[in-house]
Amino acid sequence: MVESLRQLVESAWFQNSITAVILFAAVVVGVQTYPSAVEKWGTELHHLDQAILGIFVLEIVAKVGAEGTRPWRYFYDPWNVFDFVIVAVCFLPIGAEYVTVLRLARLLRVLKLVRALPRLQVLVTALLKSIPSMFYISMLLGLLFYLYAVLGTFLFRANDPIHFSDLATSHLTMYRVSTLEDWTDVMYINMYGCDRYGYAGDPELCVSPEAHGWFAAAFFSSFTLLATMVILNLFIGVIMTGMEEAQREVTKLNATEAPERVEAALRGVAADLERLHRTVDGLVRQLPEERS
Repeated sequence: MVESLRQLVESAWFQNSITAVILFAAVVVGVQTYPSAVEKWGTELHHLDQAILGIFVLEIVAKVGAEGTRPWRYFYDPWNVFDFVIVAVCFLPIGAEYVTVLRLARLLRVLKLVRALPRLQVLVTALLKSIPSMFYISMLLGLLFYLYAVLGTFLFRANDPIHFSDLATSHLTMYRVSTLEDWTDVMYINMYGCDRYGYAGDPELCVSPEAHGWFAAAFFSSFTLLATMVILNLFIGVIMTGMEEAQREVTKLNATEAPERVEAALRGVAADLERLHRTVDGLVRQLPEERS
């Protein structure tokens, strides 16, 4: 039984079937976002949802059973723990007031697709490995935002009160500039003055026009260069390093699991030969009886 379950969960058709169920679950969740569809096919969608949950439960049971007398080995794999948590949340006694939590749990089933596709696992593993380095890069980026926001507030508050009225607004403006979303408009307002660009001479807002000329151009250009070009490339470099480490771990894990898979296959062949031997032995014993 254990050997049969192990062959089942390791078979390609089983994994492909689970992937198809995950995709189908994603479609069901998407249909449930339409109130008209829920009103028309609410009962059918509920039954489909329960059937999908039942399939995922059977998947867990099969994988736990494949571990034989050591079922706890199922939880050694973090991805198995991830699958188990997603399914377990759906069985929580959630009342009607927490229906949003239940919907979120159903939506999390779509994330099982990461578990089903090895290449996605590598990407997620790379992102997780990159978090510590990304944290320090984020600190550097936050420091850069803070310095430029404080400087921009002191320099451009009077000329550009819409974008630099206080520190919080200046932070938001610098974030807009870092996304390259119409950042040149903010730069031109402070280059030429609010009375000549952007404010259209509005006396209620442009009360103290002041043109900062090329200093404003240098301010925004340097921030764009640092925040968008340099630090963004640091993020990319960290993620690429994490992907290389994740790929090496996957390769090492596959090399480690290869002998175990060969051994499992040999055990399956031995079991088949034993069954064949018993069948042939039974036929041989029947021969004398038929002759008599």
